[in-house]
Amino acid sequence: MTSRLLPQEVSTLEARFGLRVGAALTERSALPQHDIAERLRVAREQALARARSARTAGSVVQTAAETQGVMAHANGTLSLGRAGGDPFQGGRWALLASFLPLLLLVLGLVLIDTWHDRVQSATVAEVDTALLADDLPPDAYTDPGFTEYLKTGQP
Repeated sequence: MTSRLLPQEVSTLEARFGLRVGAALTERSALPQHDIAERLRVAREQALARARSARTAGSVVQTAAETQGVMAHANGTLSLGRAGGDPFQGGRWALLASFLPLLLLVLGLVLIDTWHDRVQSATVAEVDTALLADDLPPDAYTDPGFTEYLKTGQP
């Protein structure tokens, strides 16, 4: 005995079947693959074991990452530095070491400025010496006909 379905019923059954298959695929894709889930489970167990041993040993024990100065952030990146975030925790030497590059930079800029001033002064002194040692009086250089005299080159 066969039953005949109307075209609307067939399309409704196809839509239901499609929705069920889609839901099953979505549910299946939300679950991680078996090997990934197993690695996560093992890592979770190791982390819990470390946390238990750290709690029983007290706060004196530090993790390897803290002693080496490596910090793990929530977004999955690593950075070097002291765990705790205080850059001046090392004392006076750490403070001096952090300000030493700035001090050297300022000192270098002051020395460059001093050297530049000396070069400028030496150049101006040479020009003044040449003007004063010349046979012409200084007023001749301001005379409007002096440029014409230099262009013609007559003695």
